[in-house]
Amino acid sequence: MATITIDGVSKRHAGQYVLHDVSLEVPEGTYLGLIGPGGAGKSLLLKIVAGLVEPDAGEVWVRGQNIHELNATELADLRFHFGMLFQNYALFDYMTVAENIAFPLRQEGELSDSAIDDRVGAILDEIGLPEAADQFPNELSGGMKKRVSFARSVIRRPPLLLYDDPSAGLDPVTSSKIFRLLRKLRDEYDSTAITVGHDLRGIEAISDRVAMLDEGELRFDGTIEEIESCSDERVRTFWQGRDVEMLSR
Repeated sequence: MATITIDGVSKRHAGQYVLHDVSLEVPEGTYLGLIGPGGAGKSLLLKIVAGLVEPDAGEVWVRGQNIHELNATELADLRFHFGMLFQNYALFDYMTVAENIAFPLRQEGELSDSAIDDRVGAILDEIGLPEAADQFPNELSGGMKKRVSFARSVIRRPPLLLYDDPSAGLDPVTSSKIFRLLRKLRDEYDSTAITVGHDLRGIEAISDRVAMLDEGELRFDGTIEEIESCSDERVRTFWQGRDVEMLSR
């Protein structure tokens, strides 16, 4: 059963296709790595899946519901099952780091204050920021804000995860910690995820499948083994970390 189904999705901007007839399924329990050159439409597709942007054509189904036919209340209920991390940090300036991370748990209302504090403390250790609990967002670097946003997105251990480049702007050691935490979520909580990423080795470490967008179209969808031996030279070259633009020169 597919938890997320993207069926013929297209989106134009200024008369040009940013996404064109993209169809993709993410089965339950699958971690999909979404890769491709800059400007390929990866972040836009993630926002369409989250119901933040409406496509010009096509449908997106999440857990059996067409998300663009839901009213605001129904969409909010569905989003409660998501953990979402996008490129802007979206932290509350008036809350401390610990309060920002704890916010989804307090909204949920199922844990005691002490249990929330314990979980927040544990995830701060995992992302390497145990000393930042009482700091405010304006006291943090961009990389630290990214880690805090990531921690908030996963603190409830949601079944559906959408990540837009979770390691962007992070040093290699911290990036490795983020991908290890993603792998732990996959292994321990049987979550389903779409991760947009440019760290291809990190994507390889956590993903069951990989999809590649190129110029707004789906160019590849398959397993790690299949992309390694893909007959499409552009796909194979990108996966190997070489400059795909060199192919057309």
